[in-house]
Amino acid sequence: MHFRTVAYDHPDAVKLNDEVQLEYAERYKDDGGSEGDVTPLDATMFAPPHGLYLLAYDDQDRPVASGGWRSQDENEAGYLDGDAELKRMYVIHEARGLGLARHILAALEDDARAAGRTRMVLETGIRQPEAIALYTSSGYALCAQKFGHYRDYENSRCFAKLLSRP
Repeated sequence: MHFRTVAYDHPDAVKLNDEVQLEYAERYKDDGGSEGDVTPLDATMFAPPHGLYLLAYDDQDRPVASGGWRSQDENEAGYLDGDAELKRMYVIHEARGLGLARHILAALEDDARAAGRTRMVLETGIRQPEAIALYTSSGYALCAQKFGHYRDYENSRCFAKLLSRP
């Protein structure tokens, strides 16, 4: 496996985003979420130094995992100054269990820390227990104050981790 920084609108990133949207739609169809995640995003949000988008590729140079972060500061959606928001963490079914998500998560945390961000935050849902397990085992804590596009949804869960300096 190898990792590359790409633009959020890179064709391989779009391919994986399309796949994760289908998975969201399937997991949340009973909650009326058949459209996937409709959080407004564009490529400029992930452009360094205000963000980063990573893809993992297998030995045949196929994209198999993705993840990114974007800068957030205090705003009406509940973010705080210095936040780095984790977005579009995804691993294709065939590559799950290889530690790719954990590797991408650590790289994104390191990059956000180097960019001066002080807290990594994320929003997920109760129908993604694998994601919740990854985040809690990586030091993320459930937030009492929710944030983001889905902050008013009952099934939404928000997590945060301080990005302390080494």
